[in-house]
Amino acid sequence: MDLKGTFTAMITPFQGEELDEAGLVQNIRAQLDANVTGLVFLGTTGEDATLSDEERERVIAIGVREAKGKALVLVGTGTNATRQTIEKTIKAKKLGADIALIVTPYYNKPTQEGIFRHFEAICYEAQLPVLAYNIAGRSGVNIETATLERIAALPNVYGVKEASGNIAQIADVIHTVRGRYPNFSVLSGDDGATLPLIALGGGGVISVASNLFPTEMVSLVTAALAGDFERARMIHDALMPWFQFEFIETNPIPIKEAMSLCSLPSGKCRLPLSGLMKKNRQRLLELFSTIKLRTPCKNCAPAC
Repeated sequence: MDLKGTFTAMITPFQGEELDEAGLVQNIRAQLDANVTGLVFLGTTGEDATLSDEERERVIAIGVREAKGKALVLVGTGTNATRQTIEKTIKAKKLGADIALIVTPYYNKPTQEGIFRHFEAICYEAQLPVLAYNIAGRSGVNIETATLERIAALPNVYGVKEASGNIAQIADVIHTVRGRYPNFSVLSGDDGATLPLIALGGGGVISVASNLFPTEMVSLVTAALAGDFERARMIHDALMPWFQFEFIETNPIPIKEAMSLCSLPSGKCRLPLSGLMKKNRQRLLELFSTIKLRTPCKNCAPAC
């Protein structure tokens, strides 16, 4: 399985304090209409840490029901405890997930050997395709390329979501790990790094921006994978102001505020994440007034 394309890191919409199931269905169908390759549920953007076990099961069940057979269904199952991660991965498999997205254990700050053994235990016990998720800014520890090369040799490991923010490391991973294992997929975890990652030989992106701009992100990735870098650069340049804005505060605060402004199902983030600061909301309004792309909103910007 060589994962290539646009995978949307889905938000989890709320109505007040409750899971907005109808809103989740609406968002999923909009993504499928844009022909995304896959949908990622219960990741960082999906606020997995604040959901109950019952809510997690409902999100997976809805995602599988709506998207199975139309797009790949990826589910974030990683925790900072190996046994708990295995149990969540087994549950995701039973519910019909195609791939488990497993973040490096956070807070514990394991050694490189501990990281390897964590993934080793999961791969041998959970029996679901695994996409590793390297994001040192959240987990506190980086997966070094040598460690990732060991992980890539494990059964059921299909690639990595690379969100280290280090383009030199990304290039090293593509050269070293994908060079040795040609079907090992390297996906960008940062929208702004998608184009350079594909130019280096990567396979696409797990995108926050595609919650709001699915058609554009699919077009960018499709063009880049086809070698049409002129078109890909045009789309990248048009979206770059958004790429810069979407992490102006902790993800998913900006994307949920933007979707709400565009009358798309979102709701507020759950505590401890708060709402977008007033000054940044004003910047968002200004951004929508100037961005030169189709957007799904009908009432927020003259450019729409």
